[in-house]
Amino acid sequence: MTAQWVMYGIKNCDTIKKARRYLETAGIGYAFHDYRASGLSDALLTQFIDQLGYQTLLNTRGTTWRKLPEAERDAITDAASASALMQAQPAIIKRPLLRAPDGTLLVGFSETAYQAFIQEKS
Repeated sequence: MTAQWVMYGIKNCDTIKKARRYLETAGIGYAFHDYRASGLSDALLTQFIDQLGYQTLLNTRGTTWRKLPEAERDAITDAASASALMQAQPAIIKRPLLRAPDGTLLVGFSETAYQAFIQEKS
C-alpha cells in the first residue's frame, strides 16, 4: 500500500467539514479517520504527540475541555496524562489533523496553511 494523505478528526466537526471540502475541491485524494467511529490506537496517538507535542494536540479552548472538572484539567501535566485524556475523550484533540504521505502532520485548518503544506509535501 502506498502512503497517502490522511485526515484525522470527528466527522460532524464544522472545521473538519471545511477542511474536507478544501481537499476535495483541490483534487487531493485522502482517507478520513474518525476518532469516534474508528478509535485511536495508543501507538498512533504516541506518534502524534512525539511529532507535535501534547500541548499542541490538546484543545484547551473547546467545549470538551471546559466541561472537565478543574481537578481533571489540572492533572494534565505531561504527555502521559494528556494521552490518557485524549484516549478517553478524543473530541479533546485539536482537529483536523492532516498527515502527509511522508508522515508529517499539520494541525488545524486554514486554506493558506493547507495550500502551503500540500504544495511542500506533494
